[in-house]
Amino acid sequence: MGKIIAVANQKGGVGKTTTAINLAASLAALEYKTLLVDADPQANATSGLGFDPATITSSIYECMVEDVKAEDIILQSPSIEFLDLIPSHIDLVGAEVEMINMDNREEKMRVALNALKQQYDYIIIDCSPSLGLITVNSLTAADSVVIPVQCEYFALEGLGKLLNTIKIIQSRLNTELAIEGILLTMYDVRLRLSNQVVEEVKTHFQQMVFDTIIPRNVKLSESPSFGIPALLHDAESKGALSYLNLAREIAEKNSVVLAK
Repeated sequence: MGKIIAVANQKGGVGKTTTAINLAASLAALEYKTLLVDADPQANATSGLGFDPATITSSIYECMVEDVKAEDIILQSPSIEFLDLIPSHIDLVGAEVEMINMDNREEKMRVALNALKQQYDYIIIDCSPSLGLITVNSLTAADSVVIPVQCEYFALEGLGKLLNTIKIIQSRLNTELAIEGILLTMYDVRLRLSNQVVEEVKTHFQQMVFDTIIPRNVKLSESPSFGIPALLHDAESKGALSYLNLAREIAEKNSVVLAK
């Protein structure tokens, strides 16, 4: 039975999609059968794996609104074995309005993905940067959530709101939802501020914070423009190695024997 991990933070620019793409690619590189679900209308995770969102005819939108079977729209990564994608499309923007009168509207993604849990070791969901119905669907479908937090001045801004949303979902929609961990991103060793944020987050959240910290890295920023994860763009870069470490940390935390 696979594990569904949502990558969520309603604050934009924290490295959410970068984390979803590179964590999924790193788990696949460790030979875990991995599915990346792009649940963000911007479809950046879709283009980040080399697919053109403009040519996508069936996406997670069709699964949630039109009950299309998720297994029928899975795309295989052209460059990484063990990695598949359920793409997104701009139509997802309208899904919240279309779902407003549906029965069990918060459960649509869970129903779509439950059928796939037997086929994958990990299913990673890239959530949209909001706390709307699509993100609620993602958190209701997930077993756990990774929260990226950037090492900058407003790092903790909005984190309380997200944690409160997670508590509401735990109490009403998904009692099993756990916090996989808080991931510090965009760390710059040269900046005193970065080090202060790391200390502050670790003081506040202690065991919830991943040991792995993701640095600011040019290769991480460049790789989406090539439609590949950082691991393929430059496997020796600090960014690629950090996400590989994160994948190992998550695998070990979930008591899975590493493939290698």
